[in-house]
Amino acid sequence: MIDLAESGECVGQVGINHGPLFPEKELGWFVYEGREGRGYATEAALALRDWGFLTLKLTSLVSYIAPGNAASVAVAERLGARLDPAAPRTDPADLVYRHFAP
Repeated sequence: MIDLAESGECVGQVGINHGPLFPEKELGWFVYEGREGRGYATEAALALRDWGFLTLKLTSLVSYIAPGNAASVAVAERLGARLDPAAPRTDPADLVYRHFAP
């Protein structure tokens, strides 16, 4: 969950998933309608990504992004992820952005 520190209000979700539809561990996020554009997804995804690399010792994560989702592409790029056209995916239309551990 993405909760605001000052109020505790939940404004979205962020997670590391590796369900049956994901060929690799995914760093995913979404922000509830009306809460977009305030940096919440970037801040939360950055914290979780770094935790995954440091605590779980992950070397790489991917973000599967639907074509046309410019906001999520912008978040992935702000996090330093790079488009990986060769990455496996269940939906061939998805964009795959790869996050590498430092």
